[in-house]
Amino acid sequence: MENENAIAARKGVDDWLPVTASRDAKWWSSAFHNLTAMVGAGVLSLPYAMSMMGWGPGAVILILSWIITLFTLWQMVEMHEMTPGVRYDRYHELGQAAFGEKLGLWIVCPQQLTVEVGTCIAYMVTGGKSLQKFHNTVCPSCKDIRTSYWIIIFASVNFVLCQCPSFNSISFISLLAAIMSLAYSTIAWGASIERGVKPDVDYGYKAHSTADGVFNFFCAMGEVAFSYAGHNVVLEIQATMPSTPEKPSKKPMWKGVVVAYIGVAFCYLPVAFIGYYVFGNSVDDNILITLEHPTWLIAAANMFVIIHVIGGYQVFSMPVFDMIETYLVKHLKLSPSFTLRLVARTTFVGLTMIIGICIPFFGALLGFLGGFAFAPTSYFLPCIVWLKVKKPKRFGLSWFVNWTCIVLGVLLMTLSPIGALRKIIISAKDYKFFS
Repeated sequence: MENENAIAARKGVDDWLPVTASRDAKWWSSAFHNLTAMVGAGVLSLPYAMSMMGWGPGAVILILSWIITLFTLWQMVEMHEMTPGVRYDRYHELGQAAFGEKLGLWIVCPQQLTVEVGTCIAYMVTGGKSLQKFHNTVCPSCKDIRTSYWIIIFASVNFVLCQCPSFNSISFISLLAAIMSLAYSTIAWGASIERGVKPDVDYGYKAHSTADGVFNFFCAMGEVAFSYAGHNVVLEIQATMPSTPEKPSKKPMWKGVVVAYIGVAFCYLPVAFIGYYVFGNSVDDNILITLEHPTWLIAAANMFVIIHVIGGYQVFSMPVFDMIETYLVKHLKLSPSFTLRLVARTTFVGLTMIIGICIPFFGALLGFLGGFAFAPTSYFLPCIVWLKVKKPKRFGLSWFVNWTCIVLGVLLMTLSPIGALRKIIISAKDYKFFS
């Protein structure tokens, strides 16, 4: 009898946790959740990344990243139900299946949390700064307001939205965010074409020395890598879908992923290539700053960024809420309730807001921190799990492709933080806490 009670209690908790609460999502919700998670405001810095890499290497790295991450995402979707009757609803559950109960948790959780919490803090800063840019563009003669206050205004929206109980309940917010990401990306490359190529355009490296060029290149590789962070929420998105042996969730999920990746290519490649083609190495690290006119269009693009970042914050914070609430309910034995959720989530949003206010240059730090976590979780951790669990034939195609991804991913993980750290050291004199 107790066994039945234990099963019923576990089901009750699963039905309450945000990731597994409702499993009736359709393929299209997977498409826009993935698109919202992938296309961050970082897309606007891709022309700048191109200016540090040059035409050939830049194009190769952008397209290669797109192919590798699509392949590793396919592997994760496939592995979601690789054990009959079991669903690996969370990234760390997949890690535990491969590396064991304790080790799997320690390998995956710190990296996944670094990406998700780091992205949430960066989105706080991005949202606040975009609000500030919107205000300054619309009303250039108005009194200047500190970034800190804009971050608080941006956070106030997230305090309300974070109370959405489950992943499925943020579908509409995510859809809106996905549309916005397509909109501001289109404005970025469309306005660049309208502007026309600068007469004195220069595609040479903007470095003062060879060392400068090499470190800038490492840093730019990191910026491209951080454009593909969606792997950290993909299993959690798949968990929201219904699944039976006849109709496994991987079919609609993969359909959604492919649509999302077409959207990603539509956002990234034109912005990166057209932005760099038009402005060359004089492009700013946010192409909307370089494109000052027409004013109303740039103001609209900043507003689209704000709406997108709100949705992105919700998508990245949902797995974090799931981890916090799982710990509180399963380990600390607190009863699942609205009050628990209200306190836990409000605390998390408050903390990300405070860190964002204290360190408004967090984006630069994310380049350094993220190098250790973004590259593994997106580029090669899925490959290691695949080799461990699926055991493909040695020197066969699957074995070779996975090892290639692992080698490239490890190189990326090693080199991009070096470039980012140097950039932080050089720019440190301009950084102001609590600005």
